Amino acid sequence: MIAFPNAKINIGLNITSKRADGYHNLSSCFLPIDWKDALEIVPADQFEFTSSGLEIPGDSSGNLCVKAYELLKENHDIPPVKMHLHKVIPMGAGLGGGSADGAFALKLLNDQFELGLSNVQLAAYAKTLGADCPFFIENQPKLVTGIGEVMEDIKVDLSEYKIVLVFPGMQVNTKTAFGGITPKAPKYDLKTILLQSPKHWQGTIINDFEETVFVAHPEIQTIKTQLLELGADYASMTGTGSAVFGVFHDSVAMEKMKKEFGQHRIYFKA
Repeated sequence: MIAFPNAKINIGLNITSKRADGYHNLSSCFLPIDWKDALEIVPADQFEFTSSGLEIPGDSSGNLCVKAYELLKENHDIPPVKMHLHKVIPMGAGLGGGSADGAFALKLLNDQFELGLSNVQLAAYAKTLGADCPFFIENQPKLVTGIGEVMEDIKVDLSEYKIVLVFPGMQVNTKTAFGGITPKAPKYDLKTILLQSPKHWQGTIINDFEETVFVAHPEIQTIKTQLLELGADYASMTGTGSAVFGVFHDSVAMEKMKKEFGQHRIYFKA
């Protein structure tokens, strides 16, 4: 069986408090986009994990797809499998690609071996893989709080817009990004603002990490500025970076964008 784990973007990302366990509470809107990896899982004589596409750092034992298999195998009688992950979503970009891979592995294994797990049960497994993983079980726009595991459905209608996502070819260290954050409650109600058109978002919906990350990587701030100059109604860094997206109402000429960001990875959503 094969599936295509997709990326997400954050519309707003506010760190509201630090918890006693060392994690941070946040407030954000997670929005799935269809920039995708490819994950295939087939029965095998012995377990095997391989990958292609973008190079994945570290040992394969730390990959969330592998951990998803091991997690389900603890409680379910599933045979060995061969997993192959074709990596397309950049790592260290704030796009949640690794989390998506782990969550989709859980869903694929559930379907392949007819385990009968509900989305609630799958989300509980996903939470042990990582804070962002449960989002990709339902994979629908969500208002997210807690450490990322408390989710509420929200309708974000961007059907008349084009999302342009720019990856600057660098990774942002998450620990460093969090080191510059002073937790505080946002001055706006995200749920209310998201009901308005994106032209009302700019200057109101904030990613708290931009202040720190832009100082360390001014080229990321430059990309945001360029997107706004090109006519984006709203532009923001996603997650802790490094990817930046712009929401455009007017049609954007592909060649103009390629000329502006020729050295970067660009994703368009019609």
